[in-house]
Amino acid sequence: MTAILYPVATEARLALSQPRGRAAREREAREIAGDVVAFVTEPVGPDYATRDAALDAHPGRIEDDRPGRAVSLPSEDRILRLLQQVAPRAGRVRAPAPVAPTFAEGHRWPAHQGAPPATVWRVMISYWRIGAAPILKVGGPQARHARKRGRDAVDADTLRAYTRQPLQPVKPQQPLDIGLFERRLPEAPHIVVPDE
Repeated sequence: MTAILYPVATEARLALSQPRGRAAREREAREIAGDVVAFVTEPVGPDYATRDAALDAHPGRIEDDRPGRAVSLPSEDRILRLLQQVAPRAGRVRAPAPVAPTFAEGHRWPAHQGAPPATVWRVMISYWRIGAAPILKVGGPQARHARKRGRDAVDADTLRAYTRQPLQPVKPQQPLDIGLFERRLPEAPHIVVPDE
């Protein structure tokens, strides 16, 4: 499988129109830039009211599955993707309030109340940003432990770092005392036999 060749640029707009080059790995991107780089995904361009409008604004640059307009990009050119977001109102994004499950009459969730929130479509570009600050690394506990500790306010950068942190096991996995297809004899538990 061919790796995606991400553009190397100082901002999202330039990554879309005039990248300095393209690189699959950080080392290659540093060589092209001659400076430190960080891998980022940012919105580019305006908000679009519909998915079709966003696809029409970037023909041949985003995977398109519409009948008659289908576009399948080579794997190295898949740097753009569409993202649907709740539309901002008066400068703030307000997500719908969470609902509690009902488990009534064979249904888990209650019937939807009111109109769904208005959404917009954004074009997101992934690229190597030149001279960018490195991604914040969170030391210490995993996100699940930080959440259990208390309901402390977490700033956006720390929350983003938590989501990019690899999952660690709760405790080391213990070795199995018997194999997957083996079992102990009921009359002699010290003997392990194959299970067929």
